[in-house]
Amino acid sequence: MILKGFKEKSNKKYFNKLLVNRTVSNVSKPIESLGVIVNIDEFTNLEALKSISKLLNINPSKFQLITFTTANLIKEREDYSCFSAMDIGWRGKIKNSELEAFLNTSFDALISYYFTDNLDLKMLTAVSKADFKIGVLQEEQRLNDLIINVNLDAIEVFKAELLKYLSLLKRI
Repeated sequence: MILKGFKEKSNKKYFNKLLVNRTVSNVSKPIESLGVIVNIDEFTNLEALKSISKLLNINPSKFQLITFTTANLIKEREDYSCFSAMDIGWRGKIKNSELEAFLNTSFDALISYYFTDNLDLKMLTAVSKADFKIGVLQEEQRLNDLIINVNLDAIEVFKAELLKYLSLLKRI
C-alpha cells in the first residue's frame, strides 16, 4: 500500500511536468490520422467511436483505438487492445510495447473519450505524441486543445460538435 502511494505521487509529479513542458501546435493541417483513448468502464460502444474515422474520411490504416480499464482482469478481444494501470510504472514508464507504440505514434489528432478523473488515463493522453488533442470536459483543461462538453452517452452530439469545430479550425 505504501509503495502504491509513492508510485501515484511519482506519476503525478511526472504528469505535471508533462503539462508544463507541453507545446501546442499552431499548424492547421487537415487530420489524416486519428487515435482514440477510451475508458471501457465508462463507454462500451466502440463501433460509434470507430465511425468517427469514417466521418472524418480517415483511412482505416491510419486509425487506432485503445481501451483502458481500472479492473484487474482484462478481457482480451481481437478487435481492440485493452490496458490497465499495471501497464504503467513509476514516473510514467510504459511497460507494454503495444501501448508504447500507440503513444509514440504522431497522430494528427487524438480523441480522449473518458470523463473519469483517472491519473493513468490523463497521463496516457499527456504522453501521446499527437499533434492535436480532443477530449470531453475534464478537470484538467491543460490536457486537451479542444474540449467538447457532452455526456459520454451522447456520441452523436459529440460527432456533430467535433465536425463543426474541426471545420471551423480548418482541420478537415
